[in-house]
Amino acid sequence: MDITIELTNEQTKFIINNLYPMYLHDLSEIWGFKPNAYGIFEEDETSTLAEQNKVFDIWWTKPGVLYPYLARVEGIPAGFALVATPPYTPHGSDFYMNEFFILRPYRGKGIAEHVATQVMNEHRGTWEVQTNAAEINVRAQQFWKKTLARYTHGMYQQDTLEADKDGTKLKFTLNNQIVELG
Repeated sequence: MDITIELTNEQTKFIINNLYPMYLHDLSEIWGFKPNAYGIFEEDETSTLAEQNKVFDIWWTKPGVLYPYLARVEGIPAGFALVATPPYTPHGSDFYMNEFFILRPYRGKGIAEHVATQVMNEHRGTWEVQTNAAEINVRAQQFWKKTLARYTHGMYQQDTLEADKDGTKLKFTLNNQIVELG
C-alpha cells in the first residue's frame, strides 16, 4: 500500500479544507460539539465553509513554523496532520501535533500509525501530542499509546493535563532526536 504525506500549499490547501468538516464532525462525538444555526461546527456565527476556511488559513501563511500535511493512500486523500512549532506549541516543545485526522475508510489498517511516524520523522526534537482523556475517546488514546510506544521503543512520557477550556487531556511527550527509531 502506497501511503504518503505531503506539505500542502496555497494551491493544494483546498484538499485539507475539504476534509476539515469531516474531522470536526468526528470530534463532535467526543467533545459534544453541535453545529451552529448554519450547520457549521463553529461556536460563532460562521455561516459558510468558505468563512470557516478563512480562519483556518493561518496554516498556509507561516511556512517553516506551521506544517499542514496531507496524507494520501494510493494517491487518494486519506487525512491530515497539522504540526506547529514555537510560538504555537504548548509547554515549550519543539513540535506539537495540533490536529491529526484519518478518514474512516482508512482506519484500523495501520495507515494512521504510518502517517504519524512519517510526519514525526520529518521533524526531530521534542514533541507533544494531546488527546481527550474521556472514556468515549479510548480509541484515540489507545492509538497514540501504541503508536508512540512502537515509534520510541517505549521512551515517551504520558501525563494528564487539565485544560481550562478543553477539560482533561492526555499529554504525550517524546524526543525523537535521542531515540533510535524503529
